[in-house]
Amino acid sequence: MSATAKRLQYAYNNAETIPFDSTSKFIIMSDCHRGQGNTGDNFLLNQTLHFAALEYYYKNGFTYIELGDGDELWENRKIQPIIAAHSDIFWIMSKFYHDNRLYMIYGNHDIVKRRKHITSKAFSNLYCDHGECQLFPGIQIPEGVILENIDTKDRLLLVHGHQGNFLNDTIWPVARFLVRYFWRPLELIGFTAPTGAARTHSRKEAIEKKLSAYAESQQLMLIAGHTHRPAYSRPGSGLYFNDGSCVHPRSITGIEISNGQISLVKWSVSAKDDLSLYVNRQILEGPDNISAYYK
Repeated sequence: MSATAKRLQYAYNNAETIPFDSTSKFIIMSDCHRGQGNTGDNFLLNQTLHFAALEYYYKNGFTYIELGDGDELWENRKIQPIIAAHSDIFWIMSKFYHDNRLYMIYGNHDIVKRRKHITSKAFSNLYCDHGECQLFPGIQIPEGVILENIDTKDRLLLVHGHQGNFLNDTIWPVARFLVRYFWRPLELIGFTAPTGAARTHSRKEAIEKKLSAYAESQQLMLIAGHTHRPAYSRPGSGLYFNDGSCVHPRSITGIEISNGQISLVKWSVSAKDDLSLYVNRQILEGPDNISAYYK
């Protein structure tokens, strides 16, 4: 068994199980890489799109699952300035949480969230216009979660997707040090950091093959992020899915699960005939019945 398969199996064995049925609705997004609102904040250009998408999903009864790397905690040492810079996003996420409709797992760039003392301190309060607001009191942030159909017992494993990678998983403190103190300054003048899974096609393909191989070996639908490249498998053609990221140029992508079906969606700014702009939700792939993947 490969290192990736071993780590994914460990995540599966220790994952929280979330039951769902034909009436359940989930939106799965990842890799927002929220920063401090400065020139190094890759999320900054898409924060309005993300807020609009979350408003849509909140109003329409979806549960929001953030699949890791929500916050950029390799380049930034503390999360409080990130919360302050993107208080609107954290405010609407807190609305999901207080309605029991928010789940977060950690990725490699926010792996410190697995430490309860860090999350309990960072996510206790948010300063609102009318004073302190409870953000995510008592939240638990695991490595993975399992969605299980209460009728068919079909399961979907949700992880970030960095599992088993030597640099991003095994020796992540070294990778974080390189990004924070060495590669990040070089990136600002045009160099490419070697620690980012979203950098080259060959690295993406290598990661995707390992994730897909595990899904096939276990006959288990697997939804991940990490590579920033959306992926969607049709029934009978595979079991691996990727929600993409929130830092695509001019768009964000995600995986929707609704009415027992799965879809890949994109949110972007579009223009009407009169040239007025609006936020557009587009279905890229699907919907397909989840049950069709287990026949």
